[in-house]
Amino acid sequence: MPRSLLPLLLACLFLSSPAAAQNGSVQVLSATVKDQKIAGANVILQKDGTRSVSVDTDAQGRAGIDAARASDPGTLIIIKKPGYSNLVAKCPCDGLTYALSPVMDSLDGIRVVLSWGADPLDLDSHLVFPGNHVYFGKKSGDGANLDVDDTDSYGPETITLQRSGNGIAYEYAVHDFSNLDRPASEELSDSSATVFVYVGESLVRTYYVPRGIAGNLWSVFRITGNGEFQDINQIRGIRSNAAGIDGVVSSGRSGAPVAAVVSQGNLSQARSLNRAGEQAYAAGNLEEALRLYRQAIDLHPEFGQAYSNLGLAYLKLGRAAEAIWASRKAIALADGQYANVTRANSHYNIGMLYEKAGQYEQALDSYQAAQRERPKPAYEEAIRRMLSR
Repeated sequence: MPRSLLPLLLACLFLSSPAAAQNGSVQVLSATVKDQKIAGANVILQKDGTRSVSVDTDAQGRAGIDAARASDPGTLIIIKKPGYSNLVAKCPCDGLTYALSPVMDSLDGIRVVLSWGADPLDLDSHLVFPGNHVYFGKKSGDGANLDVDDTDSYGPETITLQRSGNGIAYEYAVHDFSNLDRPASEELSDSSATVFVYVGESLVRTYYVPRGIAGNLWSVFRITGNGEFQDINQIRGIRSNAAGIDGVVSSGRSGAPVAAVVSQGNLSQARSLNRAGEQAYAAGNLEEALRLYRQAIDLHPEFGQAYSNLGLAYLKLGRAAEAIWASRKAIALADGQYANVTRANSHYNIGMLYEKAGQYEQALDSYQAAQRERPKPAYEEAIRRMLSR
């Protein structure tokens, strides 16, 4: 080989090597312990039609990634580590910080994790429910706690609710403290803020901040007294200090639940995915069934049958908290000729999970709800069994 070609060949080899592609990075922290770096977490960049790329985080919780791939909106970032819930989010993701949530034990527990970009410096999580306002100024409430507070960009900010339900309604919002007195600011909308909601060992909902909207308060979701998640996902401008956010939220001005607009194409595809999930479930491929049901719900967020099927798959896998969450949503969305059958079956499944966990009062409530929807001897027997406890 001519010596004059050697430098060119070496340069080409360097540019095509995996290390050369790792000109971006992400950091992985604990969602529940302030500034704790997570080493050994597996970070995957995945895009349909291309080979997935995987790398583990170092001792500082950092992973080098391909910036070009990480900047593609068609790419997903997936982060996994034993003992933590898998995290899945849409890119762009280069330069961001993500927080892993330890698996939760409570059947009714919920963890909400907020992450964002470099600007603004300080976004705050607020959880409001009767007699309680959990935020940086009051970090604990009835069964709820602000685990991590962050004031210098990226997050995470984490609130853990040990037990929801029992007729109590909750609302979660994000306040742009850095723009407290600028209700027309668009920094919140431009922040890449993402809210991850965990139940049991699963990430069950992900909310991305609406883009191109002025305002300093993002009302994200509410949980009804029956435990149903309702999306709000609205930004508006307010003039209030942090302590007054509960008054804004509890006044009912945070907006009605958003009814998803579903195109005919998405509706048809969602139904097809749901049928494919049912086939996978019947074949015993439960993880594949979960994946297909979740895809159907992503396309059609108010697809009651898909939620019902999702609850059954979680039930079969022994993931009780997730089964209860999905079944409650199925109950809320049930419609059509067999709506009472769906509601009755879902209530009964929830009752069995509570009974198995020794939570007999909650089990009784669920069995009685099933009986009201569609009387059956099995439901009557379950009610007698709980009353004899």
